[in-house]
Amino acid sequence: MKRLLAAFIFFTRLPFWRIATVPAECFKHVVPYWPVAGWLTGGLLAGTLWLLAQVWPVQVAWMGAIVVRLLATGCLHEDGLADFCDGFGGGTTRERTLAIMKDSHIGTYGVVGLIVYFLLWVQMGTFLPLPTLCVVAFCADVYAKWCASHIVNLLPYARKEEESKAKVAYSRMTLPEVLVGIVAAGIPLALLLPPGFRGACLAPPVVFLLLCGWMRRRIGGYTGDCCGAAFLLCELSFYIGVVALLSN
Repeated sequence: MKRLLAAFIFFTRLPFWRIATVPAECFKHVVPYWPVAGWLTGGLLAGTLWLLAQVWPVQVAWMGAIVVRLLATGCLHEDGLADFCDGFGGGTTRERTLAIMKDSHIGTYGVVGLIVYFLLWVQMGTFLPLPTLCVVAFCADVYAKWCASHIVNLLPYARKEEESKAKVAYSRMTLPEVLVGIVAAGIPLALLLPPGFRGACLAPPVVFLLLCGWMRRRIGGYTGDCCGAAFLLCELSFYIGVVALLSN
């Protein structure tokens, strides 16, 4: 339970830290519980969308729901995506790429990357009817976090632990932790996602594996920024897959 609580503390900005003191060691094991935290962040996204859509048009409600998730997570993953774009866009060597990603300043690649990402994500809300968008929003959050969580199993950490921003190097998953993720991600897909959209589940793993290959070649592993970027890009690919299936 302490590891689960650590995941909610780490992946959100909600005051879970008031519940109990969590040992620092638990934060090395938060990644397997990332999709469980997705039940909260995805639920906030879908629930806020549904509530706001009772008052405003779906497109406006969708933007409001996105803002709520950004506030709930403290833009943790978006910060990772920006740093990832800066590092992999501006770096020419492993050392330079890692140095750029560690720099707290945002560069041109990061700005452009976030703009393109948000334009595409917001646009997804214009193609799907409200009930479908609510379901997809929840499933995409949880499933993409499950896909991205396996980065700790496929790649080594690219820095020394003391050099990381969070001062934490994540541990690889144990078998029980793998099962937790499978259950957390599988339930929404099995019970909520319409069968006609399940083909979209193929897109995030493909995107994830391509990103892992790129990270291995460029920096020999992953960083926390890579985790955030992998989640957002996997999530975006899920939306794109759903819209593609809807159009056919």
